[in-house]
Amino acid sequence: MNSPLTTHVLDTAGGQPAAGVAVTLERQLPGGDWQTLGSGTTDSDGRIGSLMADETQVEPGVYRLNFNAGAYFAAQGTATLYGIIPIVFVIDKPQAHLHIPLLLSPYQYSTYRGS
Repeated sequence: MNSPLTTHVLDTAGGQPAAGVAVTLERQLPGGDWQTLGSGTTDSDGRIGSLMADETQVEPGVYRLNFNAGAYFAAQGTATLYGIIPIVFVIDKPQAHLHIPLLLSPYQYSTYRGS
């Protein structure tokens, strides 16, 4: 089964994929708390193919990806402004594939809806 949600992290300062970035996926519950759905670590290409178990159903709602940029840069001996980078987004069409890339450097980041 293909994951309905994937991510990719590129180290734009180093000009390479960001391997070894820990990422956690969460869903916001009706009361505002967050439920962890899965986690993973980027591979040598900066990708995580699946952040959740195959049997996990994606439902419409608010989700959050937490990227541990602090640990990634610490492992390289590089100072950074960021510890955890949370990317909060809405899934309104759970049957559609969603790709959330992160372009990362020690003092800035950006994201967009990928394909």
